[in-house]
Amino acid sequence: MAFKTLSTVLLAVATARIASGGWPCLVTKRVTCATGQTTANEACCALFPLMDDLQSTLFDNGECGEDVHESLRLTFHDAIGFSPTAGGGGADGSILTFGDIETNFPANLGTDDIVDALTPILARHNISSGDLIQFAAAVGVSNCPGAPQLQFLLGRPEPLAASPEGLVPDPFDTITSILARFAQVGFSPEEAVALLASHTIAAADHVDPSIPGTPFDSTPGIFDTQVFIEVQLRGTLFPGTGGNQGEVESPLEGEIRLQSDSLLARDSRTACTWQSFATDQAGMQSKFKAAMMKLATVGQDASKLIDCSDVIPVPKPVVGSPHLPAGLTMDDIEQACATAAFPTLTALPGPVTSVAPVPPS
Repeated sequence: MAFKTLSTVLLAVATARIASGGWPCLVTKRVTCATGQTTANEACCALFPLMDDLQSTLFDNGECGEDVHESLRLTFHDAIGFSPTAGGGGADGSILTFGDIETNFPANLGTDDIVDALTPILARHNISSGDLIQFAAAVGVSNCPGAPQLQFLLGRPEPLAASPEGLVPDPFDTITSILARFAQVGFSPEEAVALLASHTIAAADHVDPSIPGTPFDSTPGIFDTQVFIEVQLRGTLFPGTGGNQGEVESPLEGEIRLQSDSLLARDSRTACTWQSFATDQAGMQSKFKAAMMKLATVGQDASKLIDCSDVIPVPKPVVGSPHLPAGLTMDDIEQACATAAFPTLTALPGPVTSVAPVPPS
């Protein structure tokens, strides 16, 4: 009886507290913006018109296409431009502000198109270069079924200078040098592999210039685990010309494979992490989101930024399930993880899979 009385009193107190605005941890206050949307912080209201601009002028009104991939790629090329010894501002937007310098670095080949596309959008909105790069990627990725809802923090200061050359890894670098570069900015080998989940919606324009828009897996419009399956398949052909630096044989017509992806999938330091994502959509989403949160604040003081993550749309669920491409079997998997067997998968029915190129933007 005494317990019931105490519970009743506590419930009454809690109800009164909430009604009077007390205990804010129990109540999430929302701000209604001039555009009609709501957010937790008034400073985030300016992002809704920017999001509409990005979706209509850059992302074809919600498509998961080439410009989404390029926007996501730009976050990496901007943020990795930081070194405790060589300098650089990290995720500060320097590749956009100083695009005439940084897009000419060999490792940044092809970033000029998305920099050119974002420049007029930057001029139309009151936002820093670093914030625009991160926001554009988060909004773009939300168009891809299966993607996580990425975090977005607002308030990065404008960059002071261009990043030094030589900080962005190339696909023909050794795995030791790639992992060392990631370690310089605080990323473990496992986090480096998690970031490469981005390749599930990616395509290459310049690795083999004869076939621009060639994707890295057979489902480039879906943020799924197929890239972690298909990179583990035995390579048998080049989709275009052979002998390109940074490219190795792929298993499918119309699909390109980076040398760095192939080696990471087979190196003892990273092979088991790579394999772990092959059939784990939720795990891949979670670890990619965490790695992207970390990437987005390289060189920044996150405590001074405003969390506007609630502005980012929630992506649609993944389409399909993990599988082998049609015409292939488990015998085509090149086992590399020494401590666990590759998950058993079945192939799609029909003729051998051939991948269509990603349409140019």
